[in-house]
Amino acid sequence: MTRHIAASAALLSVLWIGQAVAQDAASVPMPKVDEALRARLPEEIRAAGKMISVNNGSFPPYEIVTGTEMTGASADLSEALGALLGVRIDHATVGGLPALLAGVNSGRYQFAFGPTGDYKSRQAANDFVDWVQEFVVFGVQKGNPKGIVSLDTACGQRISVMAGGSAERVIQAQSRICQEGGKEPVEVQSYTDQPSSILAVRSKRADAFFSSQAPLTYFVSQANGQLELAGVGASNGFEDIYQGAVVAKGSPLGPLLLDALKVLMADGTYAAIMTKWGLENNMIKEPGINLGGDLPK
Repeated sequence: MTRHIAASAALLSVLWIGQAVAQDAASVPMPKVDEALRARLPEEIRAAGKMISVNNGSFPPYEIVTGTEMTGASADLSEALGALLGVRIDHATVGGLPALLAGVNSGRYQFAFGPTGDYKSRQAANDFVDWVQEFVVFGVQKGNPKGIVSLDTACGQRISVMAGGSAERVIQAQSRICQEGGKEPVEVQSYTDQPSSILAVRSKRADAFFSSQAPLTYFVSQANGQLELAGVGASNGFEDIYQGAVVAKGSPLGPLLLDALKVLMADGTYAAIMTKWGLENNMIKEPGINLGGDLPK
């Protein structure tokens, strides 16, 4: 049975109390305004002097949302992006990926810096400006007492996932495979944000969290030895995964963000920020638009 559960503010605050992370490191120098790139911004954005980037809650170490404030690699990179374009980038939070995509498509928000998973099925309604590569693994309790090391070992286990994401789709498909093979189905627990999902594992209400390796690595590092990664190096139902910023289909912001990211990569800003947040293994050599393949079936 799939359960959609939103964490209370109290639970989220418990998870984050005392967690000092890499944002305390030395700040990364911001680039100067590139007037040629700024001139390509839509007139209404240049007049307003700002853009709104939407997120769907904490996705550490990329997006760490506390109240109305956001820190993390995405926050640092979007700040550098704003400096390059000569505008302020504000952040807004919505509940879940569907709300994020709907907000971008409706024009309520100019873009989502993400990174958000780029798949061909999503490219029908949105363009993705990819700036990281990702992998999907399991976050489990220390010692991995349930022996979850791959999709086929998830049968009969309680697996938490982000609601509406590709990992949810893969684990639901695996549950059907388990049943067809005469095994117990996966108990899929779907949550609206990353902290709620990992909290389920820490509190032993779930046996594993199936999600992107970068945030899981962060959560494991912050769990005081309670958690570890499992399934690292396995495909786990996915091929190459690209993630990036999201804009409305055909938006002129897509090519503009692409060229701006190229500048941030060429001048070292991208590498400095990714390294600051321990994301060296997720860096790509060059950004691209709609690099992603098919969503896992």
